[in-house]
Amino acid sequence: MGAGRYRSRVRSATLPNGRRSLAVPAATTLVLLAVLLSLGVWQVERLAWKRGLLAAIDQAEAAPAVPLPLHPSQFEKIRVEGHFLAGDAALYGDQLRDTAQGPVIGAQLLMPLERAGAPTVLVDLGWIPEHANPPAPSGLVLVEGYVREAEHPHWFSAPDDPSNRRFFTLDPEAIGHALGLADVAPFTLVVLRTGKGQAVDAPIPAEHLPRPPNDHLSYAITWFGLAAVLAVVFGVYAAKTREPS
Repeated sequence: MGAGRYRSRVRSATLPNGRRSLAVPAATTLVLLAVLLSLGVWQVERLAWKRGLLAAIDQAEAAPAVPLPLHPSQFEKIRVEGHFLAGDAALYGDQLRDTAQGPVIGAQLLMPLERAGAPTVLVDLGWIPEHANPPAPSGLVLVEGYVREAEHPHWFSAPDDPSNRRFFTLDPEAIGHALGLADVAPFTLVVLRTGKGQAVDAPIPAEHLPRPPNDHLSYAITWFGLAAVLAVVFGVYAAKTREPS
């Protein structure tokens, strides 16, 4: 009885002339093609959006810095005025850099900027050799840069060393608390070099606004390529199944 049902199913999947039906493989291929092509089109749309964003960042970088807005974006150049609290300087992270004296270990120099009637802003002045004496700016200063959102520690984060003012997670609230600061903005201001002629002695500031990666073209080519491969594979399979067994 079971063998009879099996032979019945085999006959139902086979055409009278001995060739197998392509209904199920064709339907499956069409569904997969629709998914792959949709992903490719989505990446093309993302490519257009990302190019527009990068063009806006280029314009913001070329334009003068704007006053710190209420909700700053990391893709705009802003300016902040205040007084540096040089005695509360700290270091963030560690990075090896090539210098005229050879490779040197250093870190990002963090210094609080006190503002009148507003929260203190933690400023990343740039890379400095680990054992170098940090600068001690005084008086009212105008700082230009971009904001960097707060980080939060995870399982693989190196532990901070508040007693030595050395931090490996860029969390302004935690760093401000360790430095004894009561009210700190929830972001870090990363200083930008203001001109090509600016001195590059430590600290060495950032040179450009951050730019998100733009890999959408390669992703689109990948999805469209997979769709083409799938169509070819199905074509070869269909050609073989048309041959009488």
